[in-house]
Amino acid sequence: MIDSIILWFLAILTAPFFSAMILKVKAFFGGKKGPPLMINYYTLIKLFKKGSVYSTSTTVIFKLGPIISLGSAITVLMFLPIAGYPPIFSFNGDIIFVLYVMGLGRFFTIAAAMDTASPFEGMGAAREAYFPIICEATMFMILIFFYRLTGHLQLSAYFTGESPLALWNLAGAPLLFIVMAFFIILLTENSRVPVDDPATHLELTMIHEVMVLDHSGPDLALIELGSFCKLFFYSTLISRLILPFGSSVPGGTFVVYIAGLALVYLIVGIIESVIARYRMDKVPQFVLTSFALAFFATIITLEFIK
Repeated sequence: MIDSIILWFLAILTAPFFSAMILKVKAFFGGKKGPPLMINYYTLIKLFKKGSVYSTSTTVIFKLGPIISLGSAITVLMFLPIAGYPPIFSFNGDIIFVLYVMGLGRFFTIAAAMDTASPFEGMGAAREAYFPIICEATMFMILIFFYRLTGHLQLSAYFTGESPLALWNLAGAPLLFIVMAFFIILLTENSRVPVDDPATHLELTMIHEVMVLDHSGPDLALIELGSFCKLFFYSTLISRLILPFGSSVPGGTFVVYIAGLALVYLIVGIIESVIARYRMDKVPQFVLTSFALAFFATIITLEFIK
């Protein structure tokens, strides 16, 4: 339990560092030096030192949005088997609880954007509510896939110890579809290219950024830290699947996990460097691809894997 708590604290502390790797990769492809890897920590400290400004049209919902957004992100990390270690909390059906906790954080982020009475933020909130609906359908399809293979409804049964390697032995090809579906969900849920561009400030292309325009100071810092933790959550799931191997050497499994995590962030950075953001009407088709992949993987598992 102590190891799990320590890993949970480390996940929250290192999430901004790993996210900065994406900026470094994008700068490399642009022929630039790029910001330091500690840039996100500097930004968070700067925001926490500032004060928050509130519009007269906002209510307590606007203030609750950042707090619940961060709270939901760090809560789901408590159920995450980090580096193959058992999570802090685990029970049968916890994966469904995790999905709804993440939905709660999204709901209050959207509600806070709507609370500003700004049609501009309302536009971003509508998009944020639309695209994750498809992601949730994909996640439940993936849940059916994992339940069919393991008979459990908890994250620890899928990603603890040698469980990922056992999943590959049971369903290698279908699991490849699941990894691809997970990656599309990561890009969509975290508003990354090609779904959204976190570096843009164009009115007609923003999704996540437009929802947090009225947040400032500590409130914006909480939202940013929550987004780092959310990206870390999905990256950990994918890293455990693409590098499911353990090691008999002390600390070897943790090194493999870090390598997989860095690889996921590296791929995200490469995608943002070589692919342009899709047109808004093409984004649903891209997100639906994740559901199609998860659906085919589940059907193959139900029919052919006994």
